Order: sequence, then C-alpha cells, then structure tokens
Amino acid sequence: MIDRLAVFGATGDLTARYLLPALAALRAAGHLHGGFRLTGASREDWDGDRYRAWVTEQLDRHGAFCPADARRAVAASAHYRQADVTDPADVAAVVAGEDPVAVYLALPPALFPHMVTALHDAGLPMGSRIVLEKPFGEDLASARELNLLLAGLVPEQAVFRVDHFLAMTTVQNVLGSRLANRVLEPLWNSTHIAEVEIVWDETLALEGRAGYYDGVGALKDMVQNHLLQLLCLVAMEPPITLGERDLRDRKVDVLRSVRLLTDYDIAHRTRRARYLSGRSGGHTVPAYVDEEGVNPRRHTETFAEVELELDSWRWSGTTFRLRSGKALGQDRKEVAVRFRSVPHLPFGHEGAALPNVLRFGLEPEGMTLDMTGIGSRAQALTPLSLTARMEPPALPAYGRLLLDVMRGDPALSIRGDEAEQAWRVLTPVLDAWERDLVPLQEYPAGSDGPPPRPHEGEQRPRSALLHPEATPDDAV
Repeated sequence: MIDRLAVFGATGDLTARYLLPALAALRAAGHLHGGFRLTGASREDWDGDRYRAWVTEQLDRHGAFCPADARRAVAASAHYRQADVTDPADVAAVVAGEDPVAVYLALPPALFPHMVTALHDAGLPMGSRIVLEKPFGEDLASARELNLLLAGLVPEQAVFRVDHFLAMTTVQNVLGSRLANRVLEPLWNSTHIAEVEIVWDETLALEGRAGYYDGVGALKDMVQNHLLQLLCLVAMEPPITLGERDLRDRKVDVLRSVRLLTDYDIAHRTRRARYLSGRSGGHTVPAYVDEEGVNPRRHTETFAEVELELDSWRWSGTTFRLRSGKALGQDRKEVAVRFRSVPHLPFGHEGAALPNVLRFGLEPEGMTLDMTGIGSRAQALTPLSLTARMEPPALPAYGRLLLDVMRGDPALSIRGDEAEQAWRVLTPVLDAWERDLVPLQEYPAGSDGPPPRPHEGEQRPRSALLHPEATPDDAV
C-alpha cells in the first residue's frame, strides 16, 4: 500500500472540500498509519506552516464529521512545495523519493497534458500511480492523446481516472439490487422496462465556479462522465466477478452498444438550455450570463438532456434519458427505472394503475419502489411507495476512491478505452450543438427547466445495427 500522496492543485476547492476530509476519514478508520505523508503543490508562495494552517482550517470547515485527532494527524502529515505544474524541475522536486507515490492531479482538465508531460521529464519512482479527475480530455481526439501520454508514463493498471459517483453507496446498490435479487434480475430488460431516467437536477447555481464551468457546461461536466457511468451500471450484463477486469469489460460493452446519434436524432432527442434570473434554493439567482466570470458568447449550457438507445439483446426498445441542470426548482438526483404497465387490469374504472418505478436516490441516498395497491374501498386502486433507508457509508465517496488508489485497486476507476467510448457517444452531440443544430433554450431559475420540445414523442427511424466504425469482428 502506498503511503505517500502528492496533490497538484493542493490549495483548490477539490482538495479543501473532498480530498482532505477523505484523508481524515481514512485516518479515523485506521487505513492511514503514522508514516503517511501528504505533499501539497500549488502556485501560492507559501511555506509548510502556512499550508498546514490552511489544511487545519479546511478540515475544521469541511471535515468536522471526522474526529479531531484524525484531522490533526492529517494536518501534521502535510508538507508544501510551490510548483509550476508545467515545469519538470518543479514537478520532480514534489515527487522525488525512492518510495512510490500517488500523484493526484486536482487541476483543470486543460492542464492534464502539460502535467503528464512534465511527469514524463521528471520521472516517477517505480510502482507510482497517477490520479485524474473528470473530464478526461475535451473530446474524443484529446482523450486519445491523453491516453497515449499516460501509457508512456505508467501502466494502465496504475492510472486512476476517478469518478466519485462510482463510490456512492446507492450507486453500488444498483449492482447489488439487480445482481443479488432473483425477483429483479429476470425483469431487468426491455421486455419489462420501458425507460430509465438518470437525473442530476440541483437547485445550486454557479456558486462562483465560472472559471471551470463556463468552459465546460452541463454536458461535459455531468452527462459525459457521471451519468454515463450510471448508465453502465444499470445496463451492463452481469459480470463474472466484481474484479477490475470483469467489471470494466462489461461497462465498456454498454458504451460500445450505444447507438450513435445522427443529426436528426440530436435535433429530436437532445435539449440544452441556460438559466435566467429567478429564485432557486431560497436565494435570488442572477441570470447565468450575468454571473461573475461568465462569457455570454460561449453559449455554455447549464441544462443538458440526451436520450440514448442501446443496440443490444437486453435493451433494444428501452429509452435511457440522461439529464442534468442547475438552478432548478427542486433537487432531484436519482436513477429511476420505469417498468411497463401490466397488460390487463381487472378492476374496472376504480382508479388507475401507475407504472412501477424503482428509484435509486443518489443524494440523499436511498431506494423507493412506487407501485399500486388496493385502497380503503374494495377494488379501488391507490398509489403505494416502499422505501428502504440506507446505512450511512463507512467512508465518504472520495475516501473509498483514495483507499483504492493507495491499495492499487482500479475497479472503480475509468479504464482508458472506457473514457474514449464515452466521448464517442457524446462527441456527435457536442459537434451538433457547436453548429447550433439544437437551439439554446432558456429557463427561469427555480423552474422545472426548459419547456419540452414541440416534437416530443415523434418516432425516428432506427439506425443500422452496426455503428459506422464497427468492423465485422466487432459484430460477432
């Protein structure tokens, strides 16, 4: 197990809100011993004392759920070096040593190629690992280039393209619910499931993140990574084991089966929008274009929705809707599996049977099954909901991911070909939006989002079963 972590971007929001509390949780759970060493690297002209004071402050603010002695131990383990992430000499000084090191790039994605190039020149101790946050590249071409750079630095098994959604308890329970329950797995197909909605709607607006968000937008920030990962877990074939190879092979199969969207599909099956001024989450929210640091000419979307279909035996005929939006009227963060209606109701006109919906709540975590039962009057149908409360996780999501990095288990990280396949799915959408094929709608902050498309419900012709780039071998 590696006991040395070097974080580049060590004074940023990601480190303060997630990485430091995760380290404190690991310490409290006994996963980090006294020899653990944290090296923070950033542009600020700080010394070690100032950095440790900053770490203490952030842990008190964001990691108060951890015991005080664990927070103090993490702060005491912290060291600091001022560094230019593109300068091999600076980078070498941070990672220097004989023992392997886990290098965490808590940086804007645009800096990844420069940072990896600097690591090439600096060199890494044998057995080191590298951790990257999403998004992995800006498009398919840049993802491939980044993967080539990484392949020349460390083995694929030592590359951790992390997505903290995969470490959420409820996300893990998606697999547990369908794979460990006889009552669900026989129904987990298009014969019984009409639609799957994967939604991350939030009342939260930009909250000062224009420096990152305005260059990315909702499609790249949420759909291309987090929501596609959830799609993989919902739609994958049962793996032989949950080991990294079996699990990630099945996830790649799902992404390869996604039918590529044509321009016609994109015009009819995607939406993009950005919020106007209004009230959301109990606060007055300015229009997105008036937020500090936003460039209105970029036409950055704060709402993105994409409907996908899979060309597979299990899922042909089921719609997968991926949606994420900011500054909406209510938080809705869930995977909703909508089952088809029963073929016949013997209850006359005494109420209506609603389709069964199995909901995996992401935040807050939980499970709910919406179904229909008999009400107080005989043969009168009434909605019922069965709710399961989740036990609090032993570790926060980032704690689980960091533990996997230290132990060298990449099962919950994104493999290189998986990252490329995710871009293959959404690059046509990005290209079409860049050409304004889909209008940029607007919605008031605090509303339910943009209005539905006027052509909602139209059927489109099926594409060829094979993807354009597929070879006969791919089809076998």
